[in-house]
Amino acid sequence: MKRPAGGEAASPLLAAMTGKASSAKAATGDKPVLAYIASLPEPQRGIAQRVDALAAETLPGLQRAVKWGMAYYGVDGGWCFSSGAFVGHLKVMFIRGTSLTPEPPVTPIGMGKATRGVELASIDDLDEGMFATWMQQAATMPFVGGKKK
Repeated sequence: MKRPAGGEAASPLLAAMTGKASSAKAATGDKPVLAYIASLPEPQRGIAQRVDALAAETLPGLQRAVKWGMAYYGVDGGWCFSSGAFVGHLKVMFIRGTSLTPEPPVTPIGMGKATRGVELASIDDLDEGMFATWMQQAATMPFVGGKKK
């Protein structure tokens, strides 16, 4: 298996959502997310790098983590969106996507009823203005997990 920049072996990408995007281990912080992104093949790596950079430019106090084999992004102790690489595309999913205007077009399987996202096959598919707007909106309503009372 070819080793990408960063030295970690790339995991084979899944064709569709199956609960985990990759075998990347759960970890909190910038370093594990950047290592996850570096482990991706192209073009998914380039798309993920730009989504990550756009999040850093757009959201003050950005928090990162790897959860369920995907990169998660949040603010104020809650998660706003995730990105995961699959065969042929990078999927960006907004946890409270049904509350965004306009609502992102893709309803991912197994991600919750309110989750909506976009599938990006190339960097040219990334509408940075729209994504920045969605990121800003999502940051006003981060999902803080926990037991319901």
